[in-house]
Amino acid sequence: MTNNQRVLTEDQRQQAELIWNYHQMRHEARPVDAAIGLGSHDLGVPAYCARLYRAGLFPTLVFTGGPNPTAPERFPRGEAVHFREHAIELGVPDKAILVEPKARNTGQNITFSREVLAGAGVTVNSVMLISMPYMERRSFATARKLWPEAEVICASEPLAFDDYLKSIGDEKLVTDQLVGDLQRVIEYSKLGFAIEQEVPEDVSIAFRSLIHDGFTGRLIS
Repeated sequence: MTNNQRVLTEDQRQQAELIWNYHQMRHEARPVDAAIGLGSHDLGVPAYCARLYRAGLFPTLVFTGGPNPTAPERFPRGEAVHFREHAIELGVPDKAILVEPKARNTGQNITFSREVLAGAGVTVNSVMLISMPYMERRSFATARKLWPEAEVICASEPLAFDDYLKSIGDEKLVTDQLVGDLQRVIEYSKLGFAIEQEVPEDVSIAFRSLIHDGFTGRLIS
């Protein structure tokens, strides 16, 4: 995506991988009533949505998201619109896709997508959230707060940490995102935006260490 420069020391890489592993829920993918492809800067999300659709895991797919706050120039017409187009290119029929183009955060992704599904007459008892790998835990915690009656399964492209770093090409960006998402997992439950998630001590230590080392680009004040 960007410059592929090495910026992480080996110790920092190990700390980042600890957080990477924590963010992933490792749910077993199985058939659900509908899936939601969460907006991001990563076309791996709609690609994996298409793969799971072709595997027959869901009949209806919602793409949700407006302009990306990290890289607005990447998807100028909004994440959901570009994701839909990419999924269609990969074989998902247009009739299977719903688009929610307004959401600007994960809470809105869930709430607005739920409204779109209801408006389309889709009954949802189980839903799959498909995201970037390091967004799984935060999206799960958010959905369990905002949509408690639905069974929530999380999924993301099955990539090893080093492979994901190479695919994005910007170690600083990825590590900033890992740290920022962990902060949100911790703080959003206190604000009532998500359910609480236990954070292991080694993950907490890695989090504080990476902040000390300057990986603060996605922290909230």
